[in-house]
Amino acid sequence: MALYFKTCDFFLKIRKECKGLGKYIIRRLISMVVTLWFVITITFFLMHSIPGGPFSREKALPEKVLEALNEKYHLNDPLWKQYVDYLQGVVVLDFGPSFARPGIFVFDKIKEGFPISAKIGGVASLLVILFGVPAGIISALYQNKVPDYIVTILATLGVAVPNFVVGTIFIYVFAEKLGWVPAYGLGEPTAYIGPCLALAGFSLSFVARLSRSSLLEVMQQDYIRTARAKGLSEFRVIFKHALKNSLIPVITYMGPTIAAILTGSFVIEKIFAIPGMGKLFVESVGNRDYTMIMGTTIFYAAFAIVMIFIVDIAYGIIDPRIKLGD
Repeated sequence: MALYFKTCDFFLKIRKECKGLGKYIIRRLISMVVTLWFVITITFFLMHSIPGGPFSREKALPEKVLEALNEKYHLNDPLWKQYVDYLQGVVVLDFGPSFARPGIFVFDKIKEGFPISAKIGGVASLLVILFGVPAGIISALYQNKVPDYIVTILATLGVAVPNFVVGTIFIYVFAEKLGWVPAYGLGEPTAYIGPCLALAGFSLSFVARLSRSSLLEVMQQDYIRTARAKGLSEFRVIFKHALKNSLIPVITYMGPTIAAILTGSFVIEKIFAIPGMGKLFVESVGNRDYTMIMGTTIFYAAFAIVMIFIVDIAYGIIDPRIKLGD
């Protein structure tokens, strides 16, 4: 009979947790949609408030040609109608045609550029996680000792040196002088080394410093001293009690960071001549390609919102004390 009641309590608890988590997910999905709507609205009206138009050039187009272009892309319609039409298009992932590249649609260019940026960003994100967090932990465990000094110096350099400097030095040394890797493009597997290292450098260093400071702070808490007083091994104290709590700030930082890394860096892609999202965004700004600017901006925002949502879910997995349904 006791086993029966324990089993019932267990399933009731699971049901309560799932119900609370379901409500939380629904609330978050609604807030995500509202946030994205704000981004779309602000981006749309900001782009339409810029002086000039998408077809403004140093050499002005003939009046009849300009009128024909405005008529073709429905730029003569009232602003409210353009806004409603654009919202309807975004719902079905139709960001409209490119104003600077006739016959090309914005979403098609995003589908071409994002996988390229995501490949580099994915490898860079793995470098940040696999090396940044362990480096910070080692630095904290060996505070004021040689490993701590080495990690601190390298992390400080990684934060201080801009990624375009790292990329330029890498090309000069390993591509031009030594000839070990290609100077541009992604034609060979070795071509990923330079962009990934340059892209991951700052974030890896920052994560190492953040992991170190967070773990040192947690190690000073009362419950850690209580765990040691109970006779628990140092390994168990660190990896079962301290490490999970110290990872909360790291996870908070990693969500938006991974979103930014995966969606491309125009500086790195420009240096290594990579046709990714970053290069696409910069070219669209230079060409006054309004639909391309709005499309890439909305894509960046949507990706960042999703990553922040994943971070919130990860909080409950890392630290059971965080109840997402409450």
